[in-house]
Amino acid sequence: MTFMKKVTSSMSVLLAVGLFSQLASGANEHQTEASISREKLSLNAADVALIRLANNLNIADLSKTLRLLDKHWQDAYIAPLVDILSLNGSRAATGQIINLLQQRTGKNFKNNTNDWFYWLWNKPANIVPYYDNFKAILHRQIDPKFNQYFSDRQAQARVRLDEIRWGGVVQDGIPPLRQPKMLTAKDATYLADDNIIFGIEINGDARAYPKRILAWHEMFVDTVGGVNIAGVYCTLCGTVIPYKTTLNGVAYQLGTSGFLYRSNKLMYDKKTQSLWSTVKGEPVVGPLVDKGIVLEHIGVVTTTWGEWKRRHPKTTVLSLDTGHRRNYGEGVAYNAYFSTDQLMFNTPFIDTRLKNKQEVLALRFFASPKEQLAIDTNFLNKHPLYTNNIGRQKILILTDHSGANRVYDPQEIDFVSYDQDSTLIDSRGEQWYLEEHKLVAKKSNRQLTSLPYRRAFWFGWHAVFPETKLIK
Repeated sequence: MTFMKKVTSSMSVLLAVGLFSQLASGANEHQTEASISREKLSLNAADVALIRLANNLNIADLSKTLRLLDKHWQDAYIAPLVDILSLNGSRAATGQIINLLQQRTGKNFKNNTNDWFYWLWNKPANIVPYYDNFKAILHRQIDPKFNQYFSDRQAQARVRLDEIRWGGVVQDGIPPLRQPKMLTAKDATYLADDNIIFGIEINGDARAYPKRILAWHEMFVDTVGGVNIAGVYCTLCGTVIPYKTTLNGVAYQLGTSGFLYRSNKLMYDKKTQSLWSTVKGEPVVGPLVDKGIVLEHIGVVTTTWGEWKRRHPKTTVLSLDTGHRRNYGEGVAYNAYFSTDQLMFNTPFIDTRLKNKQEVLALRFFASPKEQLAIDTNFLNKHPLYTNNIGRQKILILTDHSGANRVYDPQEIDFVSYDQDSTLIDSRGEQWYLEEHKLVAKKSNRQLTSLPYRRAFWFGWHAVFPETKLIK
């Protein structure tokens, strides 16, 4: 069975065993009428039928609604129909929707939802004025908590709403690890030295989060070195980003929304249920948009357990006792996805300069927020001491013998050699030592600070920042 057939089969089973049955039978007519009445718009019979269809999908209503949509056709109906198509588990219903879409668009994508979305997203945005409430009604049949993400929030969306797709789970259906149990390096006997970990250090507190565990949870909420952190792992786009969750005295409680934007995980905050961009660390739908909220992210080292504990012998690491039953074996989670270059959820772009899932070092700084840089990790392995700049920000990238990258601000210092371990030499002959958050000169004791960085799959980074500069 091919990767995409496995994915399609898994989604079909998921829908068949419960979620789509809720969609088909979980109607709440009072809520639907309330949503319709809130719309201070002139709705024709097709609009009203489409909203009601989102609330109670059955063949009889579908046939009637599709006839009305055909009679009153407008291209703004395409997005909601493709949304229904992406959730629908009924072959008969799917066939009727596809027939209308093909008739009205001239496209023959059949039941390939990714192709319909790709074509739609490469057209100018065109949605019905009540699309936010349509999306709320449709998805609350899966999880009632989804309603607030979209309801009456069309004016509070800073990304295209039709590019937000359900990722196949309910809110926090991939359960975050909150204040997880940690072990000393000595007690972490379950880990082999070649296991991949994501390492962070704050105020001398070094912690390792193994990929084999984090891939099952996609987020950890922890206090590291006295700092509250949410480490977000978007398995689909291949990036781990630790964010400081307190900003201007406000502590944001983040979770996994269940939705994606361009195959990148969307977070939510518990208080307002706003949707947040994982890559940017800012709200993109909901009442928190346009308030200048951008969480600070810190660097994360992707390396092996053996290398991390060599550098940080006092590190702690996630315990297998997570409170959840999973197969935490190395390489088990997302094995089929990670083993091919195919995507589970597509984006509006196809860029062949690198393979979709080739890892890049992804860089973006407050000093130049409109400029981004992606560097192929294969390139960095060949250039272990690499300097460049992003706008006004100079960067020094060091890649050690394990392939782990670290990024620093070199200021005016010109480094000429790096032993791919812990020692650098500058152009004046002075020796420097590498620490996670700084470089320290041996004689002068001068310090150069680290810069935030993360790795990502090329397609995922490019999807959010299509104008990014690429070095390969």
